[in-house]
Amino acid sequence: MEIRGPLMLPATREDIELHTLDGLTLVGELARPVEKDPVATLVTLHPLPTAGGFMDSHILRKAAARLPALADLAVLRFNTRGTTSPRGTSEGAFDGGRSEAFDVAAAMDFVRERELPHPWILGWSFGTELALKYARDHDDVAGVILLSPPLHRTTPEEVAAWAGDPRPMVIVVPEFDDYLRPAEAAERFASIPHATLVPVEGGKHLWVGESQTRRVLTEIVAAVNPDALPLPVEWHGSAEQA
Repeated sequence: MEIRGPLMLPATREDIELHTLDGLTLVGELARPVEKDPVATLVTLHPLPTAGGFMDSHILRKAAARLPALADLAVLRFNTRGTTSPRGTSEGAFDGGRSEAFDVAAAMDFVRERELPHPWILGWSFGTELALKYARDHDDVAGVILLSPPLHRTTPEEVAAWAGDPRPMVIVVPEFDDYLRPAEAAERFASIPHATLVPVEGGKHLWVGESQTRRVLTEIVAAVNPDALPLPVEWHGSAEQA
């Protein structure tokens, strides 16, 4: 069968809770490869919750549905404070990217407790702001992937602080983004010489459509586990519809 849309490939999926230093419980899910250890971990940070972003925003949901089986990755998704999805509602209230520092820290604490390997922070839109602001605080973060970064809440100083950090950063920017297009992104990330900017022809901020989904998942895997490329487009085992 063709791998597209809501198809869920085999994985070990577990509802989890994260506990923040300021006393909140956040809800989420961990998806892992079946009967094998993951080679790396995606710690995902979702788009803006006040604009409908949550742990099930489609690229993150499809990463969890496909990449444990296709790329041997563990995928951690969760709702930041005050965010609701079918999994449930995380305690607290949206704080514009300030107190969400505790949410990122709680996710990384969970990664350490579970001994999940080689964690990469994967942020999308608002999630890229959290990644840029707070991923540097965690020495065990292997690298950062930014999808459609708007740079609304991240200061030039916070961006430039990554210049002295050797960890890889991959910035995936749609040609027709609503907020930051490739030429401007090249200028605003120029302070990070080692960052890799990936302009996506025809792409839009929300990455709607199977071709854009496949391109984004390919760029993620290229960074985290390139040996798994190219990603298959057909699946010949069991699968479910989400």
